[in-house]
Amino acid sequence: MREPPVDRRLSDGRRHFHDGPIDLVIEAFGEARAVEAAYAAAWRRFATVLDELCTELPLLRAPSTPTSPRPRGVVARRMTAAVAPFHAERFVTPMAAVAGAVAEEILAAMTSAARLTRAYVNDGGDIALHLEPGETFAIGMVDRADRPSLFGRATIRASDPVRGVATSGWRGRSFSLGIADAVTVLASSAAGADAAATLIANAVDLPGHPAIERTPARDLDSQSDLGDLLVTTEVGPLVANEIDIALAAGALEADHWRRAGVIEAVALRLGEASRLVGGGAKPYKSVSRDPFLHDERNAHAVG
Repeated sequence: MREPPVDRRLSDGRRHFHDGPIDLVIEAFGEARAVEAAYAAAWRRFATVLDELCTELPLLRAPSTPTSPRPRGVVARRMTAAVAPFHAERFVTPMAAVAGAVAEEILAAMTSAARLTRAYVNDGGDIALHLEPGETFAIGMVDRADRPSLFGRATIRASDPVRGVATSGWRGRSFSLGIADAVTVLASSAAGADAAATLIANAVDLPGHPAIERTPARDLDSQSDLGDLLVTTEVGPLVANEIDIALAAGALEADHWRRAGVIEAVALRLGEASRLVGGGAKPYKSVSRDPFLHDERNAHAVG
């Protein structure tokens, strides 16, 4: 029997929800009564999410196709909808969108229960946002979760079409087929950003390079949705032109999905080099010099 879900109030007033593999950090802004009502609604919904997902895990771990069975659960349906734009061209399973979909579902419970000026649900770096007119949200992009340092910042305004942020990379919680330290995606939904970040991070790669170690996903996790696909377990030293080649491959993938209208902007990081696609900038322009990024106070790190 697994441990019951945990609701913990952090010292700065944010809430931390934990249940098995799901860890959420939640913050809401508005009148005090509305904020507390939103947190209560979030907790009620959170307490049921993991059990709902577990009942449909075989379906959610299977490759997404146009003929895949439709899941019953609300979060599961968010996941399948998020990966649908990709499955005609790429291998993808609904699990690629699980963190973003959970974040969206909890945020929806909050905003349905109370009037909030601003709110976010952060599921391990995959963030669902709520912004009333005139509000903004600052994010800091982190390339390594084990020793976090910001490689860029961005500000999302209520007038922007972005309500989801997600980051993927080979050092993250989930397996990656690529070698990106971090790929941070801005999109209209957290689930969509989550799925896109996974696929773009997969594309940042140097196939066959001797400094890159890979292992079948099944050998690391017998239940992995990636099965026998080789996932990255170590990236050795790379020279500058190799990093450029890998980042260019990821940037091309990002620009493909941006032009398809699936995402808004992407920041890619490998070693000490970065690329930005979208956000009013030319593809492949250095993140550190792009006006898309700002030096904002209270940036929320994702990674």
